[in-house]
Amino acid sequence: MTSVLYDAPGPRTRRNTAIGTTVALVLLAGVVALAVVQLGANGQLDGEKWGPFFNPGNRYFTATWRALGVGLGNTLVAAALTLVLALAIGTALAVLRISSTPVYRWLVVGVIELLRGLPVVITIFLAARVLPEIGITLPPLWYLVIGLTLYNCVIIAEIVRAGVAALPQGQSEAASAVGLTRFQVLRIILLPQAFRIMLPALISQLVVIVKDTSLGFIIFGFSEFVRTANTVIQFFGGQEEINLPLQAYTAVALLFILINYGLGKLAEYVQRRSGRASRSAAVAVRAPVRVGTGGG
Repeated sequence: MTSVLYDAPGPRTRRNTAIGTTVALVLLAGVVALAVVQLGANGQLDGEKWGPFFNPGNRYFTATWRALGVGLGNTLVAAALTLVLALAIGTALAVLRISSTPVYRWLVVGVIELLRGLPVVITIFLAARVLPEIGITLPPLWYLVIGLTLYNCVIIAEIVRAGVAALPQGQSEAASAVGLTRFQVLRIILLPQAFRIMLPALISQLVVIVKDTSLGFIIFGFSEFVRTANTVIQFFGGQEEINLPLQAYTAVALLFILINYGLGKLAEYVQRRSGRASRSAAVAVRAPVRVGTGGG
């Protein structure tokens, strides 16, 4: 099927693309091979260095993953709390932006644009530094959760608002015609449908939250996954006099990839299910009604 956005490439373009792809792959393979050779020359490929992370028979394997498991647990707890709080606050902001009068709506928009314009590391830093200065002392986990929530709640607010805007306008008009208030229309009719439509996007945002938990390293006293890996590296450097940053961060990276890949696949699955449900509903609406003609 010909795309309406661009012309299908001709034989020469396809040939040039194939040549460019081949050259790029060869260069990439060369870089990888050179890196492997250099790592081997520096002793970074020795089995003893990878054993504490990837060999269950290694004497440090259990202790290493027990420590990393604590950090991973803190990361997942922070991500879960952030998602719940950001979803609640973001939904409230979206409802206020949709249903408020123009004067208050500009206030909500100002808050959303301010928080959306800040880098997430700044919101975490502000939570960890400003709150103690004004007398609000919390466990270190909550500084990370608050910083992540400040950033992600406005993203989720925009996701929810986009979901509501994607719904047919006739639903709101029909609900208003039967006497429902704007807030009732949102709560009973629009928001449930918007969440169903935007659920894949919300799950994808969870991937961002999980990755952003690694910024918790700026919070003193909080051991998230990456900081725990750094602690493990320091242990081996001090006790065994071996340097294992490559091995430790490779293990951390692989776990992050597996978690986020699983969340990405969950988002794709939810999107496929939502698409099938929408098509089934559309077919049911379009199906002709057969009126019985049998005599009685």
